[in-house]
Amino acid sequence: MDVQYIYTKNRSQFGKWCDFSDYDKIEIDIKSDRTLINNFIRLDPVTQGSQYDKIYSAHEVNTNTATFKESGMHHVEGGWPKDINMHDLEQTVRYRRKIEKDEMYIHTMLQLLPQMEHCILQNNACNIYEQYFHDTEPTPLVQRTFSRTLNVYRDIIPMKRPITHLSWSPDQGTRLAVSYCNTDFKKSTIHSNCSYIWDIENPNNPFVTLKPFCPIVSMEYSPKDSNTLVSGLMSGQVASWDIRRGSDPVDVSSIEDSHHDLCNKVLWINSKTGTEFFSASKDGQIKWWDTRKIQSPMESLVIDLVKSEEQNIDNATGISALQFEPSIGTRFMCGLENGMVISGNRKGKTPGEKIATRFKAQYGPVISVERNPTFVKNFLTVGDWTARIWSEDCRESCIAWTPGHRELLTGGAWSTTRFSVFFLTKIDGTLDVWDLLVQQDAPVLSVKICDGPLTCIRPHEQGQLAAVAGKNGTTYLLEFAEALSRRLFQLLDRETRREKVIEAKNREIRLKMKSVRVEVDIDSHDGSSNMKNISYKPNRDDQLIIQCEQEYEAALETEIARHAAMDDNEINNNHLHN
Repeated sequence: MDVQYIYTKNRSQFGKWCDFSDYDKIEIDIKSDRTLINNFIRLDPVTQGSQYDKIYSAHEVNTNTATFKESGMHHVEGGWPKDINMHDLEQTVRYRRKIEKDEMYIHTMLQLLPQMEHCILQNNACNIYEQYFHDTEPTPLVQRTFSRTLNVYRDIIPMKRPITHLSWSPDQGTRLAVSYCNTDFKKSTIHSNCSYIWDIENPNNPFVTLKPFCPIVSMEYSPKDSNTLVSGLMSGQVASWDIRRGSDPVDVSSIEDSHHDLCNKVLWINSKTGTEFFSASKDGQIKWWDTRKIQSPMESLVIDLVKSEEQNIDNATGISALQFEPSIGTRFMCGLENGMVISGNRKGKTPGEKIATRFKAQYGPVISVERNPTFVKNFLTVGDWTARIWSEDCRESCIAWTPGHRELLTGGAWSTTRFSVFFLTKIDGTLDVWDLLVQQDAPVLSVKICDGPLTCIRPHEQGQLAAVAGKNGTTYLLEFAEALSRRLFQLLDRETRREKVIEAKNREIRLKMKSVRVEVDIDSHDGSSNMKNISYKPNRDDQLIIQCEQEYEAALETEIARHAAMDDNEINNNHLHN
C-alpha cells in the first residue's frame, strides 16, 4: 500500500524570491541586538509625519509692471498767419483786435474754455507724497543726532602738553594749526616749544613743525593766504610765520613794545593789504599790528574800566577772550577776567569811546565770546557754569541761557552752518551740542570725548566737522549729523523784545523810586527836623525784592479779608438758626 503525504507551505514562508543577476551582491538579514539599547535614549512619544500627495511648487501671479516715462512739452506762441510777423508787436496787436471783433469769437471761446479749465485744474492738483527730486534723498521729519570720531592727532612728544588754540586753514580747511603750551608755570617742566600743522588726512605725522624760541599760546591762519600765520607767544610777543620759508618765525615783535603778560589771543582784521591783525593779553592791553612792520604796534588800547578816559595800565583788567567779525569792520569784542564783555569800536576818538558798551556777562572770567555767524547782533558768552546768549539791543540781561552745569565750562563756539547750534566743552571731557530750536533746557547731543579736560573747539567752515582739543595734548576730529535748523531769527527777535519790555519796566520803577525820594527830601527840608537826609538809591535786585514784598503783603491782606468775610457769614447763619 503506497503511503503518500503531501507537504504544503505558504509562499510567504519561503523567504525572499531569488533574483539572479550578474552583480556580485549578497543580501543578508541582520537582527537587532537588544544589548545595544543601553547606548541610546528612548524617545516616547515619537511623532512622525508622512505626505503621500504630490508636492506642487508655489507661484505668484501679478500683472505686468506699468512703465512710466517723464516727458515735457515746450509751448511757444504759434498759430499766426504767414503774413503776420509774430515778433512785431504792432502787427500781433492789430490781428488780435480783428479776431476779437469776429462774431464767432465768443462762441468759440465758450467751447474751448471748459477743456482748458479742466487741464489747468489737473495741473494745479498736487500729490503731497510725490517725490519731485529723484536725485536727492528726502530729509526725515525727525532727524537723528549723532557724532563719530574721524581722526585723532596726538603730540609726538611723549610728555603731555595742553593744547591752547586751534585754527583751520582757509583752503577749504584741509590743514589744522595746533598750538601746544603749558600755561601753568608751577608745573611747567617740558622744554619743547614745538607746535604743529596737521594735514587732516594724515594723523600719523605733522605736515609742518613750527619751532619758536618760546611756546606758542595762540595761532591763527591768514584768511587770504594758507601759508601765512600769526601767533602770540608766552613771552608776550607776537610772531609772523610763512611755512614756505621753513619752521622758524619770519619776524617777531620787540619785547619792549609787546605785552607784559603772555599773549593769549590773536585775530586777523579786515584791511586793504591783508596784513593787519590785533592781539590781547591778560595784562589788559589790546594792540594792533602789521606783519610788514611787526617790531612795534600801530595802536594800543588799555582796558581801564575805572578811568576810561585815561589809559592807566595799573588799573587794567585782564583780557581772557577776543572776537572780531569781518562783516562789521572796526567793531570788536573782548571778554574780561572780571566777567565783563566790552563791545568796542576802534575808530573811537578817546579810549572811553572805544570801550563805551559794557555787558555784565558772567560771574567769573569770560572764556569765550562768539558772534552768531548770521545774526551778528547776537553773541554767545561762556564762563563759569553757564553759557548765555546776548543781544546788543539789551545790555542789562541776556535773552537766553543754559541751565547751570555741574562741571566747569572750558570753551564754546557757534556752528558755522547751523546757526541755531552751538558747542560747549567741559572740564570732564564732555562735548555738549545745543540746538535752540529743538530744546533750550538740555543739549540735543552729549559726547564723552576723553577722560581729561577739553580746552578748545573749532568748527570747520563746512559745518559737519569740528576739531576738539584736550589737555592731554590730543586733537580729535569729529563729524556731526547733518541736521539743519531754520527760523532762528524769530526766536532771537522774540527774546530780545521780551528783554526790552523788562528793561523798560525796570526803568519806570527806577523813575518812580527817584520821584518818591525827591519828595521825601523836599518834605524833610521844609520840616523843623535837623536830621541829615540820607537818600538810598536801590539797584535792580533791591527793586525786585521790594516789588515781591509788596505783592506778598497784598496777597496776605486779600486772604485775611476773605477769611474775615467767611467768619461773618458763619456768624450770621448761626444767628438765623437760633
